[in-house]
Amino acid sequence: MAIAGETKLPTTAATSIRMGLKAQRAAQARMRLGTLNNLRWLAVVGQTVALLVVRLVLGFDFPLLLASTPIAVSALLNIGLAIVYPATKRLSAREATGFLAYDILQLAVLLYFTGGIENPFALLFLAPVVVSAAMLDVTSTLFLGGLSFAAITFVAQSDFPLPWEPDAPLQLPQLYQIGIWVSLILGIGFTSIYAWRIASETTRMSDALSATQMALAREHRLSALGALAAAAAHELGTPLGTIAVVAHELEREHSADATHADDFRLLRAEAERCRAILARLAQPEESVLGHADRLPLGALLDDIAGPHRGLDVTIAIDVQEGPPPKIWRVPEILHGFANLIENAADFATQEVRLKARWSENEITVEVLDDGPGFAAEILEQIGEPYVTSRPGGRTRDARQLDPAIGKQEGMGLGFFIAKTLLERTGGKIAARNRKSGGAIVTVSWPRGAIDGAAPPHQDFAML
Repeated sequence: MAIAGETKLPTTAATSIRMGLKAQRAAQARMRLGTLNNLRWLAVVGQTVALLVVRLVLGFDFPLLLASTPIAVSALLNIGLAIVYPATKRLSAREATGFLAYDILQLAVLLYFTGGIENPFALLFLAPVVVSAAMLDVTSTLFLGGLSFAAITFVAQSDFPLPWEPDAPLQLPQLYQIGIWVSLILGIGFTSIYAWRIASETTRMSDALSATQMALAREHRLSALGALAAAAAHELGTPLGTIAVVAHELEREHSADATHADDFRLLRAEAERCRAILARLAQPEESVLGHADRLPLGALLDDIAGPHRGLDVTIAIDVQEGPPPKIWRVPEILHGFANLIENAADFATQEVRLKARWSENEITVEVLDDGPGFAAEILEQIGEPYVTSRPGGRTRDARQLDPAIGKQEGMGLGFFIAKTLLERTGGKIAARNRKSGGAIVTVSWPRGAIDGAAPPHQDFAML
């Protein structure tokens, strides 16, 4: 069985999902100019207030004009950018890195005139690097981290003392200043790595959920096509019936006319053929996935397993005796179980078995295979996106999958999609290894969740 499963979507569907995810990541990774400008305005206001308080309220002497110069430059830069570009402009990675690098240098110059590394506001060196770690690529973050390291080292050698009382100057010991320098460097490193990991996890989950929603949206589009086909069959049935009757009458009236009798016979036969095709389209059990219909649990599992039969693996269905519950054929259940069955068939040696059980309080379906089972090293990660045991599969975040995403056999999303979809219907899913060998995935619902009077709640906002 696939570990956290693979989704063998049709080629065009898989390609569209991959392209959609790549486009979303590209759009999300591009920082807005307005965001950086607003942060810089906050810095300008805060720095100005700090200088005025130190000079006018505390009465400490320092070169106010020189210290105000980098603040004025930042204000002019913001005004110029607001005039030239709209606030909604998306910055490339290089442009965003350049603006963040300027903020580091501006802070370094300001601290140089106000005590250097002894100034407690030296902690603000962390901000640009953390923003880069959360929004930009690793190269940009490393560059900004190196620039911050150089800037901190530079201001540590500042000749301008920290503004203080003239009759009691503050002189920090050299060892203490070295400690501040080390703490700033370590702080930048730790917070940047932490921000990068959080952003990676967020992007990873967002991409996986987007892929799930794309797959489900595709099933709903198919559902709409099925409803349209059923409506068309209903509307066209009457005129086709009329055509068949008229053709039959003409055939009978001109039976002696060999020239036209064959034409009327062909016309009637083709009309009957069209009616037969439309009758099949109108049958709910023959419609596409997602049509709102109910089937007995065993029949539903047989319907889902049908496309996966005919290979070198047997798919058996074991249903307990008694009247089975009737389950809604919603896309979440159909697509979720299709993934589980396909994954089990891929890894099974000879047989995949579906066991359906129910009671007054619960409905349970088990998907078992006689394959190698779940790998021990990723057993705890089952259900996480982008985790797979297929050849070429990797347990890395979505960003690292981009360079070779077209070469992978799958995206490691099958089990994640199945788990997400089935949980949307109120089910709980668990996976483990069988003592006799192979893997087992158990899905359970409380009674009424999927066999109630109404279909399970579908709460994808995008649908």
